[in-house]
Amino acid sequence: GYRHIDTADKYGNHRHVGEAIHQSRIDRKEIFLTTKGWYTDLRTEDLKNAVNRFLEELETDYLDLLLIHWPNRNIPLVESLEAMNQLKDKGIIKNIGVSNFTVNHLKDCLKTGIEVVNNQVEIHPTFAQFELQKFAQENGIRLTAYSPLGRGADLQIPELLEIAQKHNKSVPQVIINWLISRGIITIPKATGEEHIRQNFEAMDFELFSEDIKVINNLDKGDRLIDNEWSEFDY
Repeated sequence: GYRHIDTADKYGNHRHVGEAIHQSRIDRKEIFLTTKGWYTDLRTEDLKNAVNRFLEELETDYLDLLLIHWPNRNIPLVESLEAMNQLKDKGIIKNIGVSNFTVNHLKDCLKTGIEVVNNQVEIHPTFAQFELQKFAQENGIRLTAYSPLGRGADLQIPELLEIAQKHNKSVPQVIINWLISRGIITIPKATGEEHIRQNFEAMDFELFSEDIKVINNLDKGDRLIDNEWSEFDY
C-alpha cells in the first residue's frame, strides 16, 4: 500500500489521517507524512503553534516533511524558515519544504542558508515546469507534482491517448511514468482500489525516447491553479 501521505492544514482532514494511521497498525517509521502550514500562519509563534496542533491532530510526535503551503511576501521568509529549522533541530520535523514557490522564491530560500529539500508545485504535460525543475535540480531541491493529470484536462490529449494505446496503458499511467522518469515525486489522487493498483503499475513499462519528446512538446504553460494569494508573478 501507499506509504507517503500528503495532507495540509487547509484540507481539514488531519484528524481523519491520524485515525487512519493509528488504525492501520503500520509502524510510524514506515510512513512518510507530509503536511503544510497555511500562508497566514508563517510568523514564528503562529507556525510553532500550528505545528503543535498538527501533531495532536495527526496523532504523531514528528512530521517527515513540513511545507509552507503558499509564499507570503508580507511575512519575512527567513522568519518562517528559521522557525521551521528550530523545529527540525528538536526533531519535531525531519525535513523543510515549500509549495507553490517560483524560481525567485527558491533563490530567497537559498539566501537564508537553511536547507529546503522540496517544492510541491503544479506539474502536468501542458504545464511541465522545465525551468523550475532545472533550477531546483541544480540546487538540490526535489520537486513534487500535484495535479499531475491537469485536473483531468490533459487526459483527452490525442498524443497521450496514442502513446497509452501503444503501451497498453492508461493516459494517467503514461503521465505518472513521464513525471517519475523526470525525477519528480508524484502524488496522484486515487478514488478506489483500482486507481491505486493502476498508479502502482505506472512504472512497470518504459516510455520510448520519442514518446518523451512528444509529451515534452505538449507544454503550453497552462497553469490551472492560481489563487488571489498566489505569488506566481514573483
